[in-house]
Parts: sequence; structure tokens; C-alpha cells
Amino acid sequence: MLQSIRILLTGLIDYAGLFPPAALEMAMAVDNYATYREGANSWMLGRFVLPVARLAEFEAAASGRVDATRPWQVSVIAGPDLPQDLDTIAQFNARNDPRILIDTIEIKASAPEAIAAALPRLPSELTPYFEIPLEDDLAPLVQTIADGSARAKVRTGSTVAEGFPSAAALARFIRACADEDVPFKATAGLHHPLRSVHDLTAQPGSGRALMHGFLNVFLAAAFAQAGMPADRLAELLEESDLAAFHFEDDAVIWWGEMVVKGHLRNTRNLFAISFGSCSFEEPLEDLEKLGLM
Repeated sequence: MLQSIRILLTGLIDYAGLFPPAALEMAMAVDNYATYREGANSWMLGRFVLPVARLAEFEAAASGRVDATRPWQVSVIAGPDLPQDLDTIAQFNARNDPRILIDTIEIKASAPEAIAAALPRLPSELTPYFEIPLEDDLAPLVQTIADGSARAKVRTGSTVAEGFPSAAALARFIRACADEDVPFKATAGLHHPLRSVHDLTAQPGSGRALMHGFLNVFLAAAFAQAGMPADRLAELLEESDLAAFHFEDDAVIWWGEMVVKGHLRNTRNLFAISFGSCSFEEPLEDLEKLGLM
């Protein structure tokens, strides 16, 4: 495999099998994650994602699947009562360290004031991601996240067509985060490498939608760090032709624009961190079909 592709994909997928459209039972999701960790593509796997409200259920299901030599890293979705959630997380970590560690928390926030109010409550051992709406003026939200040395989260899809943001809106988000050096993660709708039309769910009659590609998103992040403007980033996010991308061992080129592997590594380590997906296998299958794996 080319080094540039390996860098792009390492630790890329946070496993969120509990969430739609998969919506698996806890035992099955835990089973899957344990299996993926032992598989040949485990290097692409990130954290296990679940709501704080389901931690007791997760603890029971995972108790026989983990050991201290290879601890699981977990990201939790906060509910409406953040102080209570933080207490639950602290108690969970105290019981399960070093076998399982919650080190990341994801919090919805639609206003800068909500972000500013949450930040002082968060312990230093938790990395916070604030899921923000893709409003026309992202600056106050992203600036508040930057001031708190926190991270942003963007919703890139849904189980309904109207839940997919436009390429322009997503480009503005990536550009705003790059301008303020705010790391981000994405969630939902990124099952496929390239922008393309797919069924919204596996259920008959669920409809189809034009979905963002995870290669588009994470390459756009790398080009954003290199200074690409938002309108050009939107064009990259809309790119659906694999032939438009030229993958070399030490670089990726898109229509004459290049990012080298060192830049890609910096982007993945420090800026575009991961995306949450209810499927680990579907992205892999698509990469194999495209000849990238």
C-alpha cells in the first residue's frame, strides 16, 4: 500500500455500531469491535463510540473482551446533564482503568455561550469535541472552541436526504477550523470513500442521497491546512471521479494541487482526527473496490 494512503487511513474510523442506520444491540457492537481489533485492518480502527447513558450496558458487555495489555479507548456522547455525565465517566474510568479508558467526550452545542459554559467543567484528561451547526457565520462558534483549546465535530450526513450538508457549508467549516487551528472529527454519512449516490439505509424504500466521501473530506482538510480557499475546497468535496486524484507514495495530487506525506501526517495527527461510522466493513469494501487497499 502507498504510504500516502496508509497515512490518510490510519486510525480513521471510530466505530459507532450502536447508532443508525446499523443500530446494533450492545453485545453485537462490542463483539464487532473486538473482532475488528484483531483483524488485518485494525490499524484503521479508532475508538468505540457510545452514549454516556449506555455505559453500564457497555461495561457488562465488554468485561470479558478486554485486558490491560491492549486497552480499549472510548469516546462518549454527552446527554443533557453534563455534570452528572462527567461524574459517571469518572466512576467508570476508576473501575475499568487500565482495561478501558474513556478519553474523549462529544457534546452538542449550538451557541458560543453553551461551549463557554461547558469548558470549565471538563477535566483535563477528557478531550472534548463540540458538535456545532453549520451556520453561515461559524466564526463565533469555532473561535470559542479555539479559545478553550477544544475540538469541533461536524455532522456530515443522516438517514434522511436533507440531513446531508452542502459541499459549500462543509467547506466553510473545514476552512474555519483550519484558520483557527481547531482539530475536528466528522460523524454520519461517510461510509464511502468518494462523493456518490447511495441508499440512505438498508431498509426498502429508504431513498437515496448524494453523500460526502471520507477521502474528499480528509484530503480537503489537508489542502485547507495548505491554504486552499473555501470555494476550491467545495470543489474538492464535490469531486466524484477517482481519476482526478493521483496517489503517489509520498504525495496526493488533485488537479495539479499537491500535499506531501509529511503534510498528510500532520493533518491526520493534529487536525482532521477521525470520523464516526456505524460500519467498519463498508468503507473497507469500497476502498478495495477502488483498488486503494
